Amino acid sequence: MRKPIIAGNWKMNKTLAEAQAFVEAVKNNIPSKELVDTVIGSPALFLASMNELRQGTDLQLSAQNSYFENAGAFTGETSPAAIADLGIEYIIIGHSERREYFHETDEDINKKAKAIIANGVTPIICCGESLETFEAGKTAEWVEGQITAALKDLTAEQVSNLVIAYEPIWAIGTGKSATAEIADDTCGVVRTTVEKLYGKEVSEKVRVQYGGSVKPENVAEYMSKENVDGALVGGASLDAESFLALLDFVK
Repeated sequence: MRKPIIAGNWKMNKTLAEAQAFVEAVKNNIPSKELVDTVIGSPALFLASMNELRQGTDLQLSAQNSYFENAGAFTGETSPAAIADLGIEYIIIGHSERREYFHETDEDINKKAKAIIANGVTPIICCGESLETFEAGKTAEWVEGQITAALKDLTAEQVSNLVIAYEPIWAIGTGKSATAEIADDTCGVVRTTVEKLYGKEVSEKVRVQYGGSVKPENVAEYMSKENVDGALVGGASLDAESFLALLDFVK
């Protein structure tokens, strides 16, 4: 039985004061981490402060990105070693916005995954297709290619502990949601791809999230599906009350 994981991705939102107020509002009101991993993906600016505020609670934290080197002359980048030093549990990589706006490639994402794992942090590796690819019926082929490239040269043990997030680009921030059946089918493609590469035992361990206009009103339907182990949530994670409502399916 894979433990569910609900992760909020704040993207480039909130001030420090707002981030701190959010942590105070949710940290003692989430389900036990024995039942679900509850994660906030914050801008890197706020991670250290949020990390202090969440101590002694089951709230977990994620960076939204990192570089694939630990140190060096890389102005403006964030070191995976520095993130690990704070005790942050996760780092999101390969988000469609990083791919589209900052031209990150599958090779970049693979290098980041290796660096993050080497530092003892868990990557949340994103994949997903455009509306054009979806309407052409090429979603499975596209997602399989992204996952295969992202996992290149990783070991079975490393992959077993990963989180992979399927986020159809056409459903991110658009108000459109893939149906629960589409989400389940494509998360199943992710799992089948892992099985092809690493075998059934590994594919049964890796956790696969769905992301794309997930809200308190629809999260339970997604979570009821066999291949959906969690959600990577954007807009609905910005408000504390809404974020807590995303976790009601655990009750």
